[in-house]
Amino acid sequence: MTADIYEKLEILAEAAKYDASCASSGSARGNSGQAGGIGAALPAGCCHSFAADGRCISLLKVLLSNCCVYDCKYCVNRRTSDFRRATFEPGELAELTIQFYRRNYIEGLFLSSAVVKDPDYTTERMIEALRILREDYGFHGYIHAKSIPGADDVLTRRLGLLADRMSVNIELPSQESLGALAPDKKKSDILEPMGYIRDGIREQREDLVRYRHTPSFVPAGQSTQMIVGASPETDYHILMLSEGLYRKFGLKRVYFSAYTPMMEDSLLPALDSKPPLLREHRLYQADWLMRFYGFEAKEIIDPAHPMLHPQLDPKCSWALCHLDTFPVETNTADYELLLRVPGVGVTSAKRIVKARRAHSLDFDGLRRIGVVLKRARFFLTCSGHTMGELPMTPEAAFQALVSPLTENMLPGYEPEQLSLFYAAPTREDVISCLTGQL
Repeated sequence: MTADIYEKLEILAEAAKYDASCASSGSARGNSGQAGGIGAALPAGCCHSFAADGRCISLLKVLLSNCCVYDCKYCVNRRTSDFRRATFEPGELAELTIQFYRRNYIEGLFLSSAVVKDPDYTTERMIEALRILREDYGFHGYIHAKSIPGADDVLTRRLGLLADRMSVNIELPSQESLGALAPDKKKSDILEPMGYIRDGIREQREDLVRYRHTPSFVPAGQSTQMIVGASPETDYHILMLSEGLYRKFGLKRVYFSAYTPMMEDSLLPALDSKPPLLREHRLYQADWLMRFYGFEAKEIIDPAHPMLHPQLDPKCSWALCHLDTFPVETNTADYELLLRVPGVGVTSAKRIVKARRAHSLDFDGLRRIGVVLKRARFFLTCSGHTMGELPMTPEAAFQALVSPLTENMLPGYEPEQLSLFYAAPTREDVISCLTGQL
């Protein structure tokens, strides 16, 4: 790798880390040649994502260019920023990707770009880079490409035929915020390619029934990202918008990115303010409930209480507002109701339904199945029996469920980084972290 290419990689991989569609490594550990040492990590460049078949794969995460004609106030790549600029030639990027792949550093590519000259020109350059990879090098690995809002539909289709997944970042949750913070962008320019990609995926599936060798168009679907904390929208607004995007455009995922103050502007949070990491975390939990647990956004949050509870996860918060539904009898409740019990995840609910066909379940059986009894014991009975004394009032239930991490939280406080465990991890903590069940 030449010094020039390495410098471009350093600049453009660093600039790509702010895209939350997948996470950068964030590590700067190097190998200085100590005896027995192998491997090295860079501050940015490699990340992980999931292929269409569910495999976790390593990707080279990079921008084609950070030379942008737009002046979005929240973006580090805006044209008025005083940062180092770089642009890959399509051939350089393709060669770099192949060299990384041959060395077994990566399995695929995550490619985005600032808007160079105009959306069409930028998309054409991205298409050429992917064409060289696919056709000249015969690369059939996973590629995630970011669609550039405002590009011609013909170019979006060509990009979609070369990529496995595409995403169009909505970035700010309302037209008002876009107008204030990203005056060069329009909501219609963002939603139009989303609709085109959705229709293209549907057409490809229909054509595949009739024609075996129909070219694949975005086989892994599409996603988007929203920035949280840069604009005044509430969690209610964000979740209602997310639900609408899932229904209208069939998105695979909506990503939330806690805004990190990088630019000084009267419309943005102060530079010394902390990213709203806890808020981002709660939004991801609520999104999980909508995607896998059968919740609607209006059940999780409402206009009267437009922000998610900072001290309770959204599922516990919902349960405390519906105490008349509980306790639920483990051996008779249907699958959908079991999913609404805090501490019971999708996997454990399926295991409960299967296991109780053979015999009645008790709390020891639930623990072995993987139910997080630290929370679930307040909302379940087994053959009419409870596990200890149940809190009879919302206040008592709240005190029993609130986490030690947040019980003394002051208004406006945000932790610097979320911890996996509040104290020494129990087996239930480990299961919850690995499965994501709430």
